[in-house]
Amino acid sequence: MIEFLFLLAFAFVLVFTGVSIVGMLFAVLIGFVVMALAGMIGMMFKLLPWLILIAVAVWLYKDRKGEQRHCRHYRRRP
Repeated sequence: MIEFLFLLAFAFVLVFTGVSIVGMLFAVLIGFVVMALAGMIGMMFKLLPWLILIAVAVWLYKDRKGEQRHCRHYRRRP
């Protein structure tokens, strides 16, 4: 939401300073791209500890499941 308000304020400042509509649309488009990329990078860093925790949990689960399958194979007697 803050990004949207930033883009609106940016567009109004450009209109009031005398920039044309085409220049304003181009500037808002570039601002949107920059803000979207910054938001995605910020979200990635915010979620990075959780992503690492999930990756470790999946790795441990797969490792344990492989050991259980290996042990079951030796328990069966033909």
